[in-house]
Amino acid sequence: MRKLVGVLVIGILFSCQTNEIKIPESPLGWEIFETPVKASLRGLSPVTSEIAWASGSGGTWLRTMDGGKSWDHGIIGGLDTVDFRSIHAFDAMNAVAISAGQPAVIYKTKDGGQSWTLKHQEVEEAFLDGVSFADPDRGYVVGDPIDGKWMILQTVNQGESWYPVLNLPEAKEGEAGFAASATSLISEGSNIWIGSGGTEANLHYSPDYGENWKKWNSPIVQGDPSKGVFSLTKLGNEEVYLVGGDYVNMDDTISVAASFSTLKEFWAAPVSSPKGYRSGVVYFPRFHWLVAVGPTGSDFSDDGGQVWRNFSQEGFHAVKLGHAEATIWASGSNGRVARLKVE
Repeated sequence: MRKLVGVLVIGILFSCQTNEIKIPESPLGWEIFETPVKASLRGLSPVTSEIAWASGSGGTWLRTMDGGKSWDHGIIGGLDTVDFRSIHAFDAMNAVAISAGQPAVIYKTKDGGQSWTLKHQEVEEAFLDGVSFADPDRGYVVGDPIDGKWMILQTVNQGESWYPVLNLPEAKEGEAGFAASATSLISEGSNIWIGSGGTEANLHYSPDYGENWKKWNSPIVQGDPSKGVFSLTKLGNEEVYLVGGDYVNMDDTISVAASFSTLKEFWAAPVSSPKGYRSGVVYFPRFHWLVAVGPTGSDFSDDGGQVWRNFSQEGFHAVKLGHAEATIWASGSNGRVARLKVE
């Protein structure tokens, strides 16, 4: 009987050891794919390790179904002069795309990009900065303030129709959003977070679908139109991480990143920052990494954003986590799309 118990214990221990996740010391760089377009791609929405969508200048949309080996592409709604800086894919066939600038429009495809239908158009003063879906049906689009109030649209039917959030948060004069990566807005459940820049770099937060709002001034560099919060990502335990900086002075590493606890209402600055202005950041739960990108390179942190290390000179505009949470994708200038190499 003792021998049998010993065998069982050894078997359990061996099983636990073999099931442990081996975490690499750092990313191995980017696997950059050849795409058939030369557009600046700021809109990005990976679905799985094989399926990803992107969008950008010249009305461009892209989709791969085979992990970047081949790409479908075209022009959204025939709008070849419009920059679609935001895209959200629900799956391989359904996606919504949002323009930055005029016309301020939201389009949807249900057939893998072969046709696009106009779902919403905003006023001439509107500039739409980004999109985030809190769940498969409910999503939000944030736009620059108009008459002292942020523009926030919402949908509860996968982008079929859009209407304004009733209680819009106030904005300081000269405060605005950035559409550099379309990730200055994130939502999860009933929570909404918006990062801003310009005269003030603030974090706006609603715990209840936009009914009530709080605001905290961030330690991110601010005071000019080129400075502020450019991207947010959720870490867990109501903690968010912010990156940004000054896109005019891209090599400046001062006050370009910070974390914030919504529960404790507490800011924490990193010990060492990303290597300059960063337009996109994402949390990678598979390895507990933060990955940040900007035009001058890519950085990562394995300790919640306290210490950052540069792992690639490749620059991108946007970085996103696939819905399946197994892969990280990035998009950038000249039609570049890439997937993070980890092994």
